[in-house]
Amino acid sequence: MEENMFTPGGRKRLQAKSDRENAPYPRGDGKVKLVTPAWLADHMDDADLTIIDTQPNVHDYIQEHIPGAVYLTEGVLRVSNRGFPTSYSPDACIQESFRRAGLKADSPAVVYTGKGVFSGWGDGLAQVMMAYTLAKYGHDTVYILDGGIDGWKSEGKELSQEFPSVEPSGFTINVRNDYAVGYDEFQKIKDNDDVIVLDARPKAFYEGTSGPWRARGHIPGAISLPWRSLMDDANPALFKSNDELDTILEGHGVDRFRTVICTCGTGREATNEFVLLKWLYRYPNVRLYEGSITEWTRYPDNPVVTGPRAREERTEAAPAR
Repeated sequence: MEENMFTPGGRKRLQAKSDRENAPYPRGDGKVKLVTPAWLADHMDDADLTIIDTQPNVHDYIQEHIPGAVYLTEGVLRVSNRGFPTSYSPDACIQESFRRAGLKADSPAVVYTGKGVFSGWGDGLAQVMMAYTLAKYGHDTVYILDGGIDGWKSEGKELSQEFPSVEPSGFTINVRNDYAVGYDEFQKIKDNDDVIVLDARPKAFYEGTSGPWRARGHIPGAISLPWRSLMDDANPALFKSNDELDTILEGHGVDRFRTVICTCGTGREATNEFVLLKWLYRYPNVRLYEGSITEWTRYPDNPVVTGPRAREERTEAAPAR
């Protein structure tokens, strides 16, 4: 009777849970893990550790940051390319940015963000966006500070206004192309029975009642799983408890036996769900459609669906370029 409460893989996932306080979490050789404020406080003086501040505005960093942290804005990660506004920056630019931050591919890096004590702009996503990008471009040990600087402050940890002395590194990028799925492949596989497409945007964007895109709504077949529903109500940089996450994923039919494609508006929100499923829950087949709805609606003939549709409502229209 109890087994019927779980979708395929649900029981295995629950059995695989471990204590998130036992940082870095989870155990094993994953590229991205969570650490706690207590862990960082104990390790912040480690000689090989780099702390990366991705707060939403440089003035937030200037006003307060974790001691020893170097500022690296997520704004350097993407630029316009042939008019498309959300392409990743050229490899050489990303490599130089990582070098100037002192990053080393084989040495641990902790990334964090916050709501922005000066700007108030922070939505919590900068740290997962940076963590995904670091891993994508060849970093091997990326730690996300669960709760970000706001969680750090809530535990009364030390803050600083000192700028660290950072020697540029010799970071050499090594792009892991298997993390992302491109437009052509996405349109070929998205409706396969063994594929589940998640849309991480807010419900109003998914249903098409609001949003900036030329065609409002969602990619046919996608399931609405707003990234914010996975995070603490008060702190958008803090993942909900494992029990809460299990319940949410089970309720959306997300399991490890299918390929999960994470999508959103521009590929940024989806990094939250990619990080969660690939590295925290260790799903074997997780991809990120970096172009997401912005690229999908770039082609006017591509269909979109409005309203709270179920995944079973697939389109028979062939996406066009």
